[in-house]
Amino acid sequence: MRLPLAMLIATVALAPRAQPSVLDANGQSTTLDAVVEAAATADVVFLGEQHDDSTGHAVQRQILQALVALDRPVVLALEMVETDVQTVLDEYLAGLVRERDWLAAGRPWSNYDADYRPLVETMRAQGRPVVAANAPARYVSLVSRRGGLAVLDSLSEEARAWLPPTVAPPSDALAANFTDLMGGMPHGAGPTVEGMLAAQNLRDATMAWRIAETLDAHPGALVVHLNGSFHSQGRLGIPEHLARLAPDARVVVVTMAPDGTPTPGDDFTVRTAR
Repeated sequence: MRLPLAMLIATVALAPRAQPSVLDANGQSTTLDAVVEAAATADVVFLGEQHDDSTGHAVQRQILQALVALDRPVVLALEMVETDVQTVLDEYLAGLVRERDWLAAGRPWSNYDADYRPLVETMRAQGRPVVAANAPARYVSLVSRRGGLAVLDSLSEEARAWLPPTVAPPSDALAANFTDLMGGMPHGAGPTVEGMLAAQNLRDATMAWRIAETLDAHPGALVVHLNGSFHSQGRLGIPEHLARLAPDARVVVVTMAPDGTPTPGDDFTVRTAR
C-alpha cells in the first residue's frame, strides 16, 4: 500500500535546524507537501539550487525520496553529470562496474559525495534511471572562448552526438538577466559576456534536449531535474528550450535560496536556513 504524501514526507524529515520556509507562486506560505503534490502531477520538476547550500541539498533529497515512493516511474536528471559519461553511469547503476570506476570516468563535482551521491544511490537501489544532462565542459569552454555556437560545426560527428542537434538562441529576458549577472565584463576582448552567454545557452539547450529525450524514452515518467537555480528560475533557460522541444510537458519550477524572493514564473520558492 502506498503511503499518503504527508506520511511520505514525514518519513524523510529534515533536521530541525534545516527546516525551510516554502512560498507558493503568489508568495503565500505553504509546505513541502504542496511541492510534492504539484510535482506528482507534473512531467518535469526543476529543483533549482545554490550549489553550496547544504539545506537545499537536504530538501532535494526529501522531495526525491517522497516522489520515488509514489506509484509512478521517476527519472533523476542532473546538471552535475555530463552527457558523454552516460554509458559508464548506466553501467554503474546496473551493477556492472564498481563505484570507483564510475567516479574515475564520470568527473564528479567536488561535492558529489556529500550532496549528489545520496540521490544517485537512492535511484540505484530502486533500479531507476539517472540521466547525465549537461553539455561536456570542454565544449562549453570552447563556445565561451570562441564567442559563439558556430565553432561547434568544427567538431566531429562523434563529438556532436553529445550535444543537441540544434540550439535556439537565448531569449531576450534570459540574455538581459545574464548580462546583469555578469555586469562589468568586457565586450570583445578576452572572456566576453557574449561568449559566456552562448556557453550558458548551450548548457540550457543540452539539458532541455536530454529531458525531452527522457520523456520520449519513458512515457508517463516524472523527470526530476537538479540544476543551479539560474538555469530555471522564472521559467527562463532550460524551461524555455524544453517548451520548444516538448510543448505539452507539464512543468513545475522550484527555486531554493537562503533568502529567496518569489520570481514570476516559479511555482515554489524554498527559503533555506543556513
